[in-house]
Amino acid sequence: MTQTETGTPPAESADEPAAAQPKGIGVVGWLRWTWRTLTSMRTALILLFLLAVGAIPGSILPQNVVSVDEVNTYVREHPDLAPWLDRFSLFDVFSSPWYAAIYLLLFVSLAGCVLPRAVAHARALRARPVRTPRHLGRMPYAARFSTDADPDTVLEQARKVLRGYRVERYGDSLSSETGYLREAGNVLFHLALLGLLLALAAGAFFGYRGNVLMVEGTGFANTLPSYDAIYPGHWTDTDDLQPFTLELDDFEATFIEEGGLRGQASSYVADMVYRESPDAGEGRHRLEVNHPLTVDGVQVYLLGHGYAPEFVVRDADGDVVFDQAVPFLYRETATFTSDGVIKVPDTGGEQLGFVGVFLPTAAETDTGELVSTFPGAENPRVTLEGYQGDLGLIEPQSVYRLSTEGMEELGSSPVMEVGDTWELPDGAGSVTFSGVSEYVSLQTNRDGSRPFALGAAATAVGGLLITLFVRPRRVWVRATEDAAGRTTVEVAGLGKTEVAGDNAEFHELTTRLADRLRDGSAGTMPPNTPSDPVDERSDR
Repeated sequence: MTQTETGTPPAESADEPAAAQPKGIGVVGWLRWTWRTLTSMRTALILLFLLAVGAIPGSILPQNVVSVDEVNTYVREHPDLAPWLDRFSLFDVFSSPWYAAIYLLLFVSLAGCVLPRAVAHARALRARPVRTPRHLGRMPYAARFSTDADPDTVLEQARKVLRGYRVERYGDSLSSETGYLREAGNVLFHLALLGLLLALAAGAFFGYRGNVLMVEGTGFANTLPSYDAIYPGHWTDTDDLQPFTLELDDFEATFIEEGGLRGQASSYVADMVYRESPDAGEGRHRLEVNHPLTVDGVQVYLLGHGYAPEFVVRDADGDVVFDQAVPFLYRETATFTSDGVIKVPDTGGEQLGFVGVFLPTAAETDTGELVSTFPGAENPRVTLEGYQGDLGLIEPQSVYRLSTEGMEELGSSPVMEVGDTWELPDGAGSVTFSGVSEYVSLQTNRDGSRPFALGAAATAVGGLLITLFVRPRRVWVRATEDAAGRTTVEVAGLGKTEVAGDNAEFHELTTRLADRLRDGSAGTMPPNTPSDPVDERSDR
């Protein structure tokens, strides 16, 4: 008995090659699998969900692109947490690398999913309706009746009843379809969503956003150095910005003074003067929340406001070395208690710096603490801490922070009201609290793709409505002559969506066809010859 007969595999000779080992799918296979996974609708929905989840921190946390002041306030209030948030770009969510990665993957996924689907639907629109099934009685709706009309007449009348359907004749039957717009709406919705992503990306690449702080009576020219913060697109030429100018003529904030809503803002109004170019005429605009100014294609929005106490600083000789309003950043909006920094580098000797607290409506508590009780400037007070030495202006630094490492403390001022002067120790000079101005925070936004984004959004809504309200259906009619010489008519219907009422529509079509044949509209046929249609699937 040989080894093969006993079930033992024969030994391989030294000259025979080893059996081929199974191979993996290889690099091309992995690339094909990755592409199919990325371009699946499931992946697109997951990425869309991640995009929405990623936007949540951008709506909860202050963003640099909206208001640098609010970000600085948050950093001061949360010194331990803020550095970690900034490390993950949570103060710049919509320009962060991780958000851009989700956005790009979603765009690729939608493009790879929708474009082939659009091509397939275009082919389906040109294709003939499917051939009539052999067993119409197995359809969700099926009915049968007989008539004396010949089969050709029956099919001719059925074609008239199926007006609005795309009809094709196959031998003794008609196959018809309608509702192609449902898939067209679906494709249109996803193409519009793709267009919306493209429009938003174009706005981010070619547009820009900037933040500006303007004190009453001051102006702004739309140049790069004039911005407190600017976020240009990757392909934006910052040397060729629109040459408009703005001036804040007056700002007025009103607050509710009585009741449970005391202290809440009721209106913000900024009177702006603008010119679209140095040679253009002067225009005026009342800038309010949700009522932006559009100048030379740039939208200017009112984001917030604050107080800018005015100070006059004199040196040891009594000469004025500083005379201007200084914007203070509010801690919170309930009382607008604000913090600010005054830097006086040009004293002719030791430089001066002051850290101040501004109270719009100052009042003492029962414990003697001085606080602000109302956001309006009804009883303005300010307190200062003075420093003398080197301000360290050689290194870049925030205008809202004072580096005191190379400075000597001069002490604290008394509580000062408008008109009060604090004489600095050791004859270093004096500081006068001369008045209170207000400032506004503005955002400029240049985005030429806004009309395209609006059009894409409207198209997406239209496509979604088509998808919701259009129902694809198929109807078949077969007419065959029986042994008795009469024509047996079979009608079947298939609704491609689970919608109540599909069978009622199919039954109505059947009844209309039977009525046309019964009423003699088919020609010389005697009336009342067709029998009533019988619904073969009445259980459905």
